[in-house]
Amino acid sequence: MNLNTLLITTNSMKKNILLSTLALLIVTTIRAQINSNKDSIPMRLINLNEVVFSANKAEEKKSDIPYTIDVIKIKDLELNNSQTSADMITNTGNIMVQKSQGGAGSPIIRGFEANRVLMVIDGVRLNNAIYRAGHLQDVITVDNAMLERTEIIYGPSSVMYGSDALGGVMHFYTKKPVFGEDKINFKLNSYMRYSTANKEQTGHVDFNLGFKKLASLTSITYSDFDDLRTGYARTPNPDFGRNYYYAERKPDNLGDTMVYNTNPNIQKNSGYSQTDVMEKLLYKANDNINIGLNMQYSTSSTIDRYDRLQEYSGSTLKYAEWYYGPQNRLFASLYSTIKLTGKLFDNLRIAATYQDIDQSRISRKFNNSKKTSQIENVKVYSFNADFRKKVKEKHELSYGLEALQNNVTSKATSVNILTNAETPSATRYPDGGSTMITTAAYFTHSWEINEQLILSDGLRYSYNILSSDFVDTTFYPFPFKSATQKNGALNGNMGLIIMPEKSVRFNILGSTGYRSPNIDDMTKVFESVGGNIIIPNEKLKPEYAYNIEAGFSIMAFEDKIKFEGNYYYTLLKNAIVTKNAQYQGKDSIYYSGAMSRVQSAQNADEAYLQGVYGAIVSDLSDYVSFKTSLTYTFGQYYQELTPTTNNPNHDTIVPLDHIPPMFGQTSLFFHLKKFESQVYARYSAAKELKDYSPGGEDNLSQATPSGMPGWVTFNVKTAYHLTRHFTVNLGVENLFDTHYRVFGSGISAPGRNIMVTVRYKI
Repeated sequence: MNLNTLLITTNSMKKNILLSTLALLIVTTIRAQINSNKDSIPMRLINLNEVVFSANKAEEKKSDIPYTIDVIKIKDLELNNSQTSADMITNTGNIMVQKSQGGAGSPIIRGFEANRVLMVIDGVRLNNAIYRAGHLQDVITVDNAMLERTEIIYGPSSVMYGSDALGGVMHFYTKKPVFGEDKINFKLNSYMRYSTANKEQTGHVDFNLGFKKLASLTSITYSDFDDLRTGYARTPNPDFGRNYYYAERKPDNLGDTMVYNTNPNIQKNSGYSQTDVMEKLLYKANDNINIGLNMQYSTSSTIDRYDRLQEYSGSTLKYAEWYYGPQNRLFASLYSTIKLTGKLFDNLRIAATYQDIDQSRISRKFNNSKKTSQIENVKVYSFNADFRKKVKEKHELSYGLEALQNNVTSKATSVNILTNAETPSATRYPDGGSTMITTAAYFTHSWEINEQLILSDGLRYSYNILSSDFVDTTFYPFPFKSATQKNGALNGNMGLIIMPEKSVRFNILGSTGYRSPNIDDMTKVFESVGGNIIIPNEKLKPEYAYNIEAGFSIMAFEDKIKFEGNYYYTLLKNAIVTKNAQYQGKDSIYYSGAMSRVQSAQNADEAYLQGVYGAIVSDLSDYVSFKTSLTYTFGQYYQELTPTTNNPNHDTIVPLDHIPPMFGQTSLFFHLKKFESQVYARYSAAKELKDYSPGGEDNLSQATPSGMPGWVTFNVKTAYHLTRHFTVNLGVENLFDTHYRVFGSGISAPGRNIMVTVRYKI
């Protein structure tokens, strides 16, 4: 027997022993619980009367809504025990999340990512004027420990939520303060967690103080993550994802050196820390009027851009430093909810919100003394008014107004690390400041025609104004001092629910979505990259998504098994892409000591996406449930080419970026009075080289020469309720220590990760 065979055999034996041990432990626990807990309350996955809030910003039965919606409840949050909100979203099994570094997470919904997916927290949009088309890590600034539930709407949702909701909406709902009656209502929830893959240490506490008229909820979470260890088992790419060298500065500033990593499975420079704080106050003016204050603050350490730090220039690392500065998000919202049966509305929610976001990028080439910092600040002021009215018994109306203003400031400096001499540098956005103003009005209607038919429809009109000013033209020698852009967008949707009988449901939906050009689209264009100079384009128009989808849900075997599926087709018009352009009739200009190709952001391409989703959910018994789901998306766009004799139409069809390979998840749930468990497999097909977009954002350089390999992981999460107050969570992710990298990612996923959490509640 050779060494490779021995290693494979030994590894297989370890896998079998580990799997058998875990299976025996779970089965033994379940048997003991069933025998000792005959009064356990059944917890079912199939809920015919499940309520959602996000579709029309009001409480509605999920079965009455034509959209596909995932709901993550607090029980799911506690059992899944995710490190970040990005990981929490992954646990749905229906969303793939891209990562470029340890502190990352960019959800992909139906082939849309970053600024084409909308994030909302407590009714307020988080997307701001500098959300880019690449990968975004902003979702990790939402602390999943302070969440009560999360709802994910799939597909264009711009009628209710406005710009950016092309792929869908992730709506995060934080916990609410609870009033007291005759005595103070004090509640405490806390936990401590340790995870082995990145030596995570997380501590959380939240507590409620409730009086008759006033209630307070305070939440604090701190997490520290060390460098991430990836999986050991690699086949058939033994070197893929190994971190052999990393950069360090020699003593006394004598230059940079490449240090050999003694454990190449440890992804050096991937650790970071984060602190999240929330304070909510709620005042009950009377039985019909509540006034609340919602304050949130998230801050991180510096976060190294792992994929950039693994780039090479020849045989030498390209960068000695490349990191994001502390990412700070301050959120303050003053809101009121009013219940008043009148002619105009039954329910009203108004909110005035302020957000302050700091972001920065710092980089230095290997053995180069020049360190460049680009620092951005965004201040967002918003106002929302959402009305709800029920007309007779069959019609429900939702309508509202929204106004937002984004103010963007951008600074940049270069520092010589040897002399500390500081010089100006090119800013990421115009140095004179930029503003984006949005106003909108919407109206939606739901009509329960009869018990078998429900019709939904809606319209929204939005108007955007963008302006940017340039003060220092040293780096951008163009004969203009400002750029301004205005546009309007009209969106609509119409959906029909058909229920020929109680156990059968069909949905048909036509919807549109849009994304208005933002400051990043219009003014980041002054960034010179690889011999290209990108100039402004004030004539940009909104991107539009035209979507049609159809789905079904069938209950069988006395409502113990549910089959569901969905097909959608989305056409993206006026897609904003960077393409070659001209400046004063020239396709190249002299810039920064060299001739540079002129480019600009343009509405040039048309793209289409289509996909299918299928799932089977079953409550096998009062104690055991099963769910499996599979998602497949396909997308292409028309790429403009130089005309030739064989191609007079100037274009060709190529793969669209941000399209994940087929992926899914299969889970088995055990739920008893004191014991809960989820045993699941998560899997992804391969993404072959030919399926990558030729000019996309999918980090092909971070894959293998043939593309991104497929993978499967096996995982176990458990929760044992020792008493009413104490719970212990044990979990093992990536049970067999498989090395894999999620599509589009620049960092490999965790290897075997053992998680231990102790929770205390009163």
